[in-house]
Amino acid sequence: MEKNTDDIKSNKDKKGKHSGDIKNENDEERVFTPLPPFNGDTQKADTSAKKRLTNIDDLASEITKLMGKSQGLKSKLFFQEFGQTEESKSDSESKDEPEPIDLAFDYIPKQIKTHLDRFVIKQDDAKKVLSIAVCDHFNHVKSCLKSKAKCKSYHKQNVIMVGPTGVGKTFLIQCIADLIGVPFIKSDATKFTETGYVGGDVEDLVRQLVAKANGNTDLAQYGIIYLDEIDKISGSSDKVGKDVSGRGVQSNLLKLMEETEVPLKTAWDIQSQLQGILGKKNKKKETINTRHILFIVSGAFDGLQNIVRKRVEGSKFGFERKNRGYEDNQLASFSSTQDFIDYGLESEFVGRLPVRVVCNSLDEHDLFKILKESEASILNQLIASFSYYDIETKISDKLLKKIASLAILEKTGARGLMTVIEKAFRDFKFELPNEFKGKWTVSDDILDGSEKELKKLKKRGSRLKSSIISNEKG
Repeated sequence: MEKNTDDIKSNKDKKGKHSGDIKNENDEERVFTPLPPFNGDTQKADTSAKKRLTNIDDLASEITKLMGKSQGLKSKLFFQEFGQTEESKSDSESKDEPEPIDLAFDYIPKQIKTHLDRFVIKQDDAKKVLSIAVCDHFNHVKSCLKSKAKCKSYHKQNVIMVGPTGVGKTFLIQCIADLIGVPFIKSDATKFTETGYVGGDVEDLVRQLVAKANGNTDLAQYGIIYLDEIDKISGSSDKVGKDVSGRGVQSNLLKLMEETEVPLKTAWDIQSQLQGILGKKNKKKETINTRHILFIVSGAFDGLQNIVRKRVEGSKFGFERKNRGYEDNQLASFSSTQDFIDYGLESEFVGRLPVRVVCNSLDEHDLFKILKESEASILNQLIASFSYYDIETKISDKLLKKIASLAILEKTGARGLMTVIEKAFRDFKFELPNEFKGKWTVSDDILDGSEKELKKLKKRGSRLKSSIISNEKG
């Protein structure tokens, strides 16, 4: 037993000596030699500095390749910018300087309204309000570009538009945006959530303005932001837990409507993080101020008329109830700040929307005028769709009135016209391209059924084909 224990001890001693030898050898191989700091001058740098630069370039290349696969970023952004010389830096900085602003806005309110009349039927009050607000805003912008001192005493005329669906709220803004040709973005309020939660951030609206202005922050800070479906972010007392898509979004919009500095890049932007790691310093303006950005919001506010009716006409019970016989579209024009608060908007949020306008609902005659007179009529699209197949269509006013009478039953405003027209002409769009070419005067009875009209057109088409074939043989 003693002999065996002695043998085990001797073996352990041998292993210890052997492992110690290996450890010493590795220690000699892992000697760390500190490199001198890299001064950026590739000509005067010694070989060790060049070696360090090469290693960093390799790291940058690997990172940008990885980001290129996952984020779609280009490696040139980092690979070229890291080892810039002083001359290349000065050249790039001179290219990044913003171009002088040339704001070609010389419209007056009547000219804008005349432009809107070409496309939008009715809504005269909304046209006037928007025309005045847009002209005042951009005249203010022009004065700010001439003298910064004039910008301090200006109060924004942020606008809130109320009206049922399909009356032209969004289309009014689209027509203005096409006319003025300045930084102007449109978005939907329902996609945003409170900062820090899954969903869009309202600050992205300001960044979109910068992108619309081709990166010119001096021009983007005087742009216009339009938010549709604003009634969908109204708060509700029925919700359990924190309301991150209602009152939370309103709180974030408050800052933008008043005045705040919005960073041009988010904290989680990968490109800016990599530029910081690689020593790239961006000397361009990193934030944009929202003081002079005009906000226009709109929504259907379904149910607001009930709140206004209760206030205007009083209680539903009792002998003193005021029965003035107001219609729902009339009640919206009597809406007050307290009515919007009762609907679910924050008092501070409503207070920052001082200009209010109501878009009235459309009747049957209005829908007929949309088909007949508007330059953006769906009728033009229908005629063009048949012309692609060499079919020239002609539609009578009698048929247009029938279409309008059916569309009003859909209760979706002008959108009901598309519903009725698509259903009425569906079979013709499917059958006629292969069966008929030429002029077609649409029957007034097409809304009652398409079979009779289709058979007649197919017969005409077959006769035309047979005559062409006989002429070719002859």
